[in-house]
Amino acid sequence: MYDANKIIPGLIIFALFMTFPFWYNLGAEAYSTPELELPEDYERCIESTEFMRAEHMNMLDEWRDLYVREGYQEYWSELKQESYPMSLTKTCMYCHSDKEEFCDRCHNATAVDPYCWDCHIEP
Repeated sequence: MYDANKIIPGLIIFALFMTFPFWYNLGAEAYSTPELELPEDYERCIESTEFMRAEHMNMLDEWRDLYVREGYQEYWSELKQESYPMSLTKTCMYCHSDKEEFCDRCHNATAVDPYCWDCHIEP
């Protein structure tokens, strides 16, 4: 009933198969956040750097919905206590005008293909 000749090699093969991703990634280079070229007259963004890194895509989706569907045109920044137009080209791309050096560098590193440029014209 106990057939060690088949069970033990089967368990070893199973363990190797299940841990293969860990062994495969041991030699891989760890991901590091790309260094971005900020504008020369850059002081700070409309929100904090941490917020923009984590939430800019949600913010742009929210802006699109509020602008197109509900007619809101202004965004109030809690950080700067100022109002900004809800516009990718008038607000974001005003400072970050070099798409290849700013947007594409992070999007390529994280393998993300944003659909912003389906409607907007690249600067």
